[in-house]
Amino acid sequence: MRRLAWSLLLLFAFAIPWEYSLDLGAPLGNIARIVGLALLLAAVPALCENGRLRTPGPLQWLVLAFYLWFCCSAFWTVDRAATLITVRGYFQVMMIVWLVGEFAASAEDLRALLRACVAGSWVLAVLTVANLASPEAIAEGQIRFSASGQDPNDVARFLVLSLPLAALLWTSEIHWPWRLLAAGYLPLSLVGVLLTGSRGGFLAVLAALVGSGFLLARLDLRKVLAGTLALPVIAAAFWLAVPHATLGRLTTISEQLGGGDLNQRLNIWESGWHVFVRAPFFGTGAGTFVAAAGLAPIDTAHNTVLSITVTGGLVALFLAAAILASVLWSTLQTRGPVRWAMATALVAWTITSLASTVEANRTTWLLLSLIALAGRLAAEEPEGLAACFPSNVTHAELAETSEPLLKTEGSAG
Repeated sequence: MRRLAWSLLLLFAFAIPWEYSLDLGAPLGNIARIVGLALLLAAVPALCENGRLRTPGPLQWLVLAFYLWFCCSAFWTVDRAATLITVRGYFQVMMIVWLVGEFAASAEDLRALLRACVAGSWVLAVLTVANLASPEAIAEGQIRFSASGQDPNDVARFLVLSLPLAALLWTSEIHWPWRLLAAGYLPLSLVGVLLTGSRGGFLAVLAALVGSGFLLARLDLRKVLAGTLALPVIAAAFWLAVPHATLGRLTTISEQLGGGDLNQRLNIWESGWHVFVRAPFFGTGAGTFVAAAGLAPIDTAHNTVLSITVTGGLVALFLAAAILASVLWSTLQTRGPVRWAMATALVAWTITSLASTVEANRTTWLLLSLIALAGRLAAEEPEGLAACFPSNVTHAELAETSEPLLKTEGSAG
């Protein structure tokens, strides 16, 4: 059962980036929800079979406290129905923190999860690019493109978070199919982010490109130069194929930051602040930001810190800060390319969280789980993590040092 649970965990990580593009409707829901339920059904007997749980780390305990606090908010919520629905959703997205902590035990497991994330983001990127040529997009004169069922801002965030993870894989993989998966994702994700027309996503992808560039330069400067030379070709193809209005939207970033209303976000944030002042300590209840602030049903807080503070009060904000501190500590525990990749992904996530509400998103908790796993492995088995993600080693050297190990494993099998 444990092997089945592990396989479903990998499938879960693969499905998360493009989950909303395959929705079977009630009562099943999207593909990630279906796989998540199957994973949970397999995990429970696997844990019973093993007879004990892995000792939880700080992130697991803090996430549990964070979840339980929002469960308690049902006693004072301003909208009980919304809170109960949100709490159920929180369980579905936060459970991955405990599942990754329980079933991922080695550096190879971490690499397998990274492969699954990047492969899933590949699917999302391909679906986004395909939307550019869809009859519906052409007929409607779209200027923002995304995979079916997905919000453009969410797509941009998902694609950006996997970019440094792909760079990490490119520097450590010795098998060409996985190297091709990682290398091909870098330009594809950039094109996908630009197609969404997401201004926050564009700023985040710039940060991700800088961090990924440093990561690649540490191991092989020639790859960075080759990628740099390829950028004009990608830019030319994008200029010819994509409506110029899409690029025009991105050029308004400085205008919005300088004196705009950030697409009406400032008004939403002001309304949220007034709600917080009225209930600063306990908040208004999970999932009640829109109702408490008197916004339209389709609106969100468009800021993760504000959303958590308004709905959960200062207590929830303290727990969220503790979760972030725990993840930062895990990042500092790592070394070399792993630290670069995780730190870059965390910076990109932070940028996108400033203009989006991401605490109820599976990608957020998957990323935090991966960072916590990397930190745990750096403390418990640093040699294995360093061997799986080496520093200052070219692919040729990596293949030479790995060949005897592969032969030994093949003989043992």
